[in-house]
Amino acid sequence: MISFNLLVGICLAYVVFLFLVAFLAERRAARGLGGWLRSPMVYTLSLSVYCTAWTFYGAVGYAARSGLEFVTIYLGPTLVLVGWWWFLRKLVRIGQTQRITSIADLISSRYGKSNMLGVMVTLIAVIGTTPYIALQLQSVTLSFTVFAGEGAKWISQDHNATAFWVAVGLALFTVLFGTRNLDANERHHGVVIAIAVEAVVKLVALIAIGILVVWGVAGGPTDMINRIAESPIANAQISSSRWVGLTFLSAAAIFTLPRMFQVLVVENADENHLATASWAFPLYLMLMSLFVVPIAVTGLAILPEGSNPDLFVLSIPLSLGQNGLATLAFLGGFSSATSMVIVASIALSTMVSNHIVMPLFLRWQGASATISGDVRTLVLRSRRISIAAVLVLGYAYYSLTGGTEALAAIGLISFTGVAQVLPAMIGGIFWRGATRVGAAAGLSVGFIVWAYTLFLPSFGPDAFLSSGILQNGPFDINWLRPQALFGVTDMDPLVHAIFWSLILNSFAFFGASLISFPSPMERLQGAQFVNVFDHSRATWTWTEGHAQAEDLLMMAQRILGSEDAQALFRHAAEEQGKQGYLPEITPRFMETLERELSGSVGAATAHAMVSQIVGRSSVSVEDLMAVADETAQILEYSTRLEQQSEELSRTARQLQEANQKLTELSVQKDAFLSQISHELRTPMTSIRAFSEILMETDMLTPEEQKNYSTIIHDEAIRLTRLLDDLLDLSVLERGKVTLNAQEGNLSDLLDKAMSATSSMEDGADMVYSRRKIREDIVVRTDTDRLSQVFINLIANARKYCDAEHPRLKIKVTHRGDMVTVDFVDNGSGIPTKSQAIIFEKFSRLSDQAAAGGAGLGLAICKEIMANLGGDIVYLPGQGGAAFRVSFPLDMPEREED
Repeated sequence: MISFNLLVGICLAYVVFLFLVAFLAERRAARGLGGWLRSPMVYTLSLSVYCTAWTFYGAVGYAARSGLEFVTIYLGPTLVLVGWWWFLRKLVRIGQTQRITSIADLISSRYGKSNMLGVMVTLIAVIGTTPYIALQLQSVTLSFTVFAGEGAKWISQDHNATAFWVAVGLALFTVLFGTRNLDANERHHGVVIAIAVEAVVKLVALIAIGILVVWGVAGGPTDMINRIAESPIANAQISSSRWVGLTFLSAAAIFTLPRMFQVLVVENADENHLATASWAFPLYLMLMSLFVVPIAVTGLAILPEGSNPDLFVLSIPLSLGQNGLATLAFLGGFSSATSMVIVASIALSTMVSNHIVMPLFLRWQGASATISGDVRTLVLRSRRISIAAVLVLGYAYYSLTGGTEALAAIGLISFTGVAQVLPAMIGGIFWRGATRVGAAAGLSVGFIVWAYTLFLPSFGPDAFLSSGILQNGPFDINWLRPQALFGVTDMDPLVHAIFWSLILNSFAFFGASLISFPSPMERLQGAQFVNVFDHSRATWTWTEGHAQAEDLLMMAQRILGSEDAQALFRHAAEEQGKQGYLPEITPRFMETLERELSGSVGAATAHAMVSQIVGRSSVSVEDLMAVADETAQILEYSTRLEQQSEELSRTARQLQEANQKLTELSVQKDAFLSQISHELRTPMTSIRAFSEILMETDMLTPEEQKNYSTIIHDEAIRLTRLLDDLLDLSVLERGKVTLNAQEGNLSDLLDKAMSATSSMEDGADMVYSRRKIREDIVVRTDTDRLSQVFINLIANARKYCDAEHPRLKIKVTHRGDMVTVDFVDNGSGIPTKSQAIIFEKFSRLSDQAAAGGAGLGLAICKEIMANLGGDIVYLPGQGGAAFRVSFPLDMPEREED
C-alpha cells in the first residue's frame, strides 16, 4: 500500500501541475494567444464541475444502496442539454448582453436591478452550498483514510487537520487564479482550463477502474451482466416519485447551482459552444456513469461485509494490489472535489462582493465612494476574504457534523435549497409580467418551506426542531408537520420537500406578481430578458443628468482600470464624432458605461454607482413606448428613426464643436497677434533705446556700456528664440523637418529632460515619481526632438501646477511596438472646455503677460510627435493636468517628396 506521506507528495505535485496549467493559460489569454482556451471542447469539459466527489465516489455507493436510482443524477442534466439547450442559449445570450456575473446578478438585474433580491439569492446560495463544500472536504479526507489504513477510526484530530490543510490549499489556489484581476467579463481562463484538465483526469480514472472490474475481476461484459443480474442491485425497488423528483432536481441543478451558472453562463465565450455541449456533455456524463453499476457489484462481491460503498472506487484496486490505479482513482476523486470547491468559491465570492460588500460600502461612503480610493482594490480584497470565509464555513460545518451519514445526504438537500431560485429565474426569462415583489415573495416562501420541511429536520430531533414538532406539528396542528405538510404522509421526505417548497414558491411568485405592478425599470429589463434575441442591445434607461464626463471617467478608472476605462471613453467619443476622452453624456453612453461596469461589480452596484454621479435615472415616454411596442413594423420604423436621429445628432455635435472651436480660435488668434506684436515690440524697443544711448553719448562708464550691451544681447536672443519657434512650427507643419534617427535609452532621455528643467525658478519644490525599471527601454527615434517634448511637458508642470505640494508622476508603459509616457501632476488640471484647443498654435489658457512666451510649446510638441510617428494627447479624469506621449519603438521611415 502507498504510504500516507507519499500520497500527500503526489497530491502536492498534482496541485503544482494544475498551478502551472492555470498560470500558462492566464499568460496566453493575456497575450491574446489563447484561442484554443475558448474552444467548445474546453467549455464542455468545464461543465464537468457538475460531477463532484459526491458523484465520483457517491454514485457507486448510491447504486450499491438504491440500485439504478443513481441514474437520475446524470439523467436530469442530459435531458436539459439535449431538450432544453434553446433555454440555455437564451440564458447565455442574456448573460452576455447584460454582463451578468452570477445567478444573483441575473435575478437582481431582471427585476429592476434590485439589490435586495441579489442579497436574498446570495444568502440562499451560501447556505445551500456551504454544506456541499463540507461534503467535498469529507470525501478527500475519507480517500486519504483509505490509504492510511485507519478504517472506521478516521474521525480524529489528524483528519480534521487534513481537511483544514486541503481547505487552505484550495483557498490559495482560488485566490491566485480566481481574483488576480477584475475582468470586465468575469472570465477566469486559468481556472477554466484547470477544470477542463481535471475533467479528463476524473473521467480517465473512473473508466480505468471500470476496465479493471469488467476485464480484470469479471470475465468480460457478458460475465459482468450475469453478475449484475445475480446481485442485490438487480432487486432494488425503484420509487417512481423519487425517480421523477431526483431527475427534476438534477435537471434544475445544471443552471441553478452557483458553480454551474458560473461555468455555463459567466465563463461562456461564445453561445455557439452550446451546440457542441448539447451532445458532448451528455456523452461525458454517459461515460462517467458507464461503469458505476459494475464497480458497485464488484465491491459488494469481493470486499468485506460492512465496507463503505462510497469508497469502492478506491478500495477495489487497493484490495487487488493495483496501487498505481488506486492512486489514479484518488486523483480522480481529488479532482472532482477541488474543481467543485474552486468554482463554487469564485461564484459565491463574486455574489458576496457585488451584492453585500459593495452596497454596504456605497451606503457608508455616500457620494464619495465613487471618487475616492481604488474601488478595484476593495472589490478584489472583499472577494479574497469571501473565498476564505466560504471555505472556513465549509470546514466548520465538516468539523461540527463530524462527517456523519447526514453529511452525505446533504448533497440533495443543498440541491433543493438552491433550486428555490428556479421560479423567479424561469418566470423572469419568459414572462414580462413578473415583478420584483413576486420574486421576493417566491424566494422567501420557498426558502422557509425548504428549511422547515427538509433542512432543519435533517439535523435530527431536538437539534433545531423538537421531536414534538416533528411528530405532531407546531401547537399540535397535525397538518403542519414538517415532513407531512397539509396531511400528505405517503411521500418520501425529499420528494415531499421538493414538491411543497417549489409549489408554494411558484404560487407566491405568480400571485404576488399579478397583484403588484412592475416599475418602469422592471418593464424595460423584462422586455430585454424576454425578447433578448430581438433586442440584443439594452434599452436606454437614463435621461440627461448633470454628470460631468470627467467625473464618470474617474469613477470608471477605479473599477475597470485606467487603460480599459480610457479606451471605452475614447471609443464613445469617436462614435460621437469627437476627439479626446470625453464623450457627450447621452443615454446611450450611460447605458454602455453601466453595462461595462456591471461586468466587474454586478448590475445593481453598477447602477447605484452611476446613479450617485448622474444624480437621477428614469425612463422616458419613448422608452416605455418602445417596450410596449410589439409589432415588427413599428420596431423597424423606430430603428430607422433612431439611426437617422443618431446621425443627425452626431453631425450636429460635430458642427457645434467645430463652431465653438473656430470661435475660440478666433479669439485666441486675436490674442496671439496682440501677444506676438507685444513680444516683438518689447525687445525691439529695448534694443533701439539702448543702442541710441550707446551711439549718442560717450559719457558712459565701462560698466554701463557692458550692462547696456548685455541687455541688447539678451533681447536679441529672446527675439531669435521667438522667431525660431515660429519657424520651427512652420517647418514641422509642412513636414519638411529633418529628423536624425538614433538609438537611445528612454530612462536617459527622461533624466536629461529633468536636468534641463532643474534650473527653472518655478516649481523648485516639485517632487517626481518614477519607476526606472519600467523606463529601461531602448528606442530608435530622433532623441533630441523627443527630449524637447519631455522638457516642455515637465517645464509646464513646474510652471503651472498649483498644488500646495506639487508632484509629477511619470509613468512608462510598453505594449507591443508602442511606448506611452504619461506625465500627471496633482494640480487642478485644465478646464474641460479648454482641453480641445490646448494643442492649437493660437491657444493660451493663462494670462499672456504673466506666463511669458507666445504659447507655442504644446503646438510644437504635437507636430514633433506626429513627425515621429506618435501622438500627444491630454488625459482627463486623472485629478490634475495629464498628458500622454505615444511613439513607436522604431521610428518609421519618412517618405521623400
